[in-house]
Amino acid sequence: MNAYDTWFLVVLIFTAALLYSSVGHGGASGYLAAMAFVGLAPGIMKPAALSLNILVALIAVVRFYRAKCFSWSVFLPFAAASIPFAFLGGTLSLPGELYRPVIGLVLLFAAFQLFLYTNRTARIDIRTVPVPAAVCWGGGIGLLSGLTGVGGGIFLSPLLLFMGWAGPRESAGVSAAFILVNSVAGILGYYSKMQLLPHTIIIWAVAAVAGGIIGSGLGSRHFSNMTLRRLLASVVAVAGLKFIFT
Repeated sequence: MNAYDTWFLVVLIFTAALLYSSVGHGGASGYLAAMAFVGLAPGIMKPAALSLNILVALIAVVRFYRAKCFSWSVFLPFAAASIPFAFLGGTLSLPGELYRPVIGLVLLFAAFQLFLYTNRTARIDIRTVPVPAAVCWGGGIGLLSGLTGVGGGIFLSPLLLFMGWAGPRESAGVSAAFILVNSVAGILGYYSKMQLLPHTIIIWAVAAVAGGIIGSGLGSRHFSNMTLRRLLASVVAVAGLKFIFT
């Protein structure tokens, strides 16, 4: 990358971390979109996205947990199944011709969820999470997370809300923790193959942490800005289409 692309990527990573962390997400799909725009190789994108996810998700977990937006009873059954499968997914590598359309579809799904997401202020009747269903969903999402380099929050959050297993704030807190453990498992699986991250990950990490601190602070106490989220959804959608058709 040239100097312009390097700093453009830093700005995109900061923006993605800020917006995603505001709803308890680590931002992996946003980082993948940003890296797609500057043309990074798939072999770099997966571990880099997982690494940045860990940093931002950790910040979000602390913020949402302190704000009492978390439920152990919801988190544990999903995480127990997702961790080993995320590790397994991290050890696997899709060929470039398959990785690009898979990531493209994941990004389009992320964009769809970002665009439709609304902060629900109405009262929601919360139901108990059935453990067998949580284990099945957790394992499937964990495998996809490790395989593609996303933390799984883009799949877990809408699932929890749609099924009535958690409210919006609690869903954000649980998703942040879910993303954290999946990303750690995925990166450990990746490193079992003795792969290395680029040295520029340090600059990206600083941008992600800064965005994560600001975004999670806003998200744990205030509603998200829908205009910004839909703008981000548009960017992610364009990157997803780029992955599929180029």
